[in-house]
Formats: sequence, structure tokens, C-alpha cells
Amino acid sequence: MTAQPSAADRTPDAFETNRRYLGSVAYRLLGSFTDAEDVLQDAWLRWQAADHATVTDPRAFLTTVVTRLCYDQLGSARARREAYYGEWLPEPSVTYTSGPDSPAELAERGESVSLALLAVLEQLTPAERAAFVLHDVFAVGFEDIAASLDRTPEATRQLASRARRRVRAGARPSGGADPAEHRRAVEAFASASTRGDILALMEVLDPDVVWHSDGGGIVRAGVRPIHGADRVSRMVAGLVAKWFTPDLATGHAMVNGEPGLVWYDRATGAVGGVLAFTVAGGRITEAYVVVNPEKLGRITPVTAP
Repeated sequence: MTAQPSAADRTPDAFETNRRYLGSVAYRLLGSFTDAEDVLQDAWLRWQAADHATVTDPRAFLTTVVTRLCYDQLGSARARREAYYGEWLPEPSVTYTSGPDSPAELAERGESVSLALLAVLEQLTPAERAAFVLHDVFAVGFEDIAASLDRTPEATRQLASRARRRVRAGARPSGGADPAEHRRAVEAFASASTRGDILALMEVLDPDVVWHSDGGGIVRAGVRPIHGADRVSRMVAGLVAKWFTPDLATGHAMVNGEPGLVWYDRATGAVGGVLAFTVAGGRITEAYVVVNPEKLGRITPVTAP
């Protein structure tokens, strides 16, 4: 007779059960899918080596492991990003549907974190970022965060509070734009830019708009942010006139949970760039453009141009 698997063998592995959640934590802590995958690999090895019989809460245990690994990486990541060619932007997360998420999906991913917010998080210390992301994004309690950072619950509470203040100080006003208002602004930008219509661009751009771009020294992009609606609108119109050909197209997508744009090859659907926006009062206050191909390789090609 074939031996029947034991109850332990039939129990889903806690790491695989929580993999998506752990990946979401790592991505929000690091702003990089590549670095997040490295962390998950290390966390899996540590889980395999752990005495599972002594682990009363696998999800909390694994969150602590991932947080500590990310915390260790953030110091070296900051040094690499300071030496980065031009402006460093987080890797974008792109989907082509905007339907409501299920409660399980929301729990796995935590609160939505825009590309703009991920960029602001770069200004925080590693400890502040960990406390902010775990508590404000994933609703992890301060006692559990304290265990991850080897600090007291009160110290982690203060870290999260300080991070919150720094995020508010560093972020441009979003105006609380609802998804419909955000989408209308993005659609107006897409229409005006593809026509090279500078006046129409000026209408949808906030007078103090800031344009951020990341080519990583691989693809041509601005080294520093560009400020002001006049400069940004003329720059966009010039780029479209010079670089956009009949082989390229622009499509709508959800970028880190918010309406954004991708441009892609009409024949293959391969994405060549991603644009994310912040919107206030119906106008775009900031644009984040990622064209570094090393940050686009994980994006699914556009299947329905």
C-alpha cells in the first residue's frame, strides 16, 4: 500500500501561503522588485532552517525576517542610489485592469502606495521607513515592529510618527483627487501630448508641476527634475515630435494603483516607458517617468492596444 501523507505534509507551507504578502512588504520597503526578490530568497532559506515547531505565528515570524533583511539592504541601497546616474525612481507596478480588489488581495498588498509616495519614502531613514510601511501600510502593531527593529514599542511609535511628518513635508499636495478626477487629468495629458499641443498641456499641468524621469544612464532622460508648466509642456511636445513614431503608441494602465500611462511597441506590445502622476484640483502636480529598461522588464506587455 502507498503510504498516506501525514497531516504535516498536507499543511500548506507558511512561506508559500504568505509569499505575495511578504513580496508586497519587501517591495514597499525597498522600492525595487529585484531587491525584493533577493530578500524573499534569503527569507525562504531562513524559514527552511528554522524550527517550525517553535514558531507560533508564522506570518509574524516571516514579516520580522523580511523586515530585518530589508533593513540591512536599505543602507547599501541608499549608497547605490546616491551614485545613480540621474534621478533614481522606484520600479513601477503596472496592471491593465482597474476593477475592485477582493478583501484577500487588499490584505496581501496592504494600502496602495503610489510611485510618488515610494519616491518620498527614499528620504526616510531605514528605521523610519520600516516603521511607517509596516504600521501605516500593512497595519502591523508596534510591538511586532519593535521586534523586527530591536527597539521598544514606544520607540517604533515615535519612528512612525516622525516618518509621517517627513512624508507630509516631502510630498507635493495631491488634493485628494478621486480616481475619476485623476483619470480625467491623465486622459487630457495623453491627448494633448500625442498631439504635441502645448496650450492644451499647459491647461492640464499645474503651474508648479515637477517632471521626474529615470533612464538610469541607459536610456536618455533628464538628469534633474524639470519645474514649471511652460518648461514641462514644451519639453513633452519636443520629445513627442522627435521620438514618437507610428510604431509607438500610448495606452492607459494602473501604475501602483493609480491611473497612469505606458508607451509601447504596437507590434509586440513591449513597454518602453511608464508614467505615473499626482493630481490636485484637476491638474497634474507631478509626473514620474520611468524609461530605464532594467525597471521595465517585469511589466507584462500590453495585450490589447
